[in-house]
Amino acid sequence: MLQKAGLWAAVGCAGFLAGCVERRFVVTSDPPGAVVLESGRPIGAAPADDHFVYYGNYHFTLIKDGFETLQVDQKIPAPWFEYPPLDFFSENLVPWHIEDVHRFHYQLKPLAMTDTGELLRQSEQLRLRGRSLAPAATAATQPAEAEPQPPTLMPPVVENQPRQ
Repeated sequence: MLQKAGLWAAVGCAGFLAGCVERRFVVTSDPPGAVVLESGRPIGAAPADDHFVYYGNYHFTLIKDGFETLQVDQKIPAPWFEYPPLDFFSENLVPWHIEDVHRFHYQLKPLAMTDTGELLRQSEQLRLRGRSLAPAATAATQPAEAEPQPPTLMPPVVENQPRQ
């Protein structure tokens, strides 16, 4: 009887001390405050923090006004304690909490500002170049060939009818 009670106590303690692996990633950006999307799902402004279940490839999108939108395919590799058969022990039997945090930092590029004066100068050069080109021969400038006309329908001529 005492052995059964000891066994149940050990099982109960093991249940309370069962291991757990918490997987998270943290995405930061320079400049900070970019909106971070993970596979199209918004997770917040950088620094953004979210949990994940599986190791592998994740797609991040970073958006900030005045900066180019950044698309990143990021691989999150599994640590040594998540390979079979070790993963069974780290997930179920290790008596402490394991936290697996992956940090990613991305640099955003400023949008290229267009110089309006330069753009107008280039458009004027293009307009002058277009005017200097010889006009292409069109159908209106070439002599038209006589096209056959469809026959016109005339009423039948009836002879030997008195005229009125």
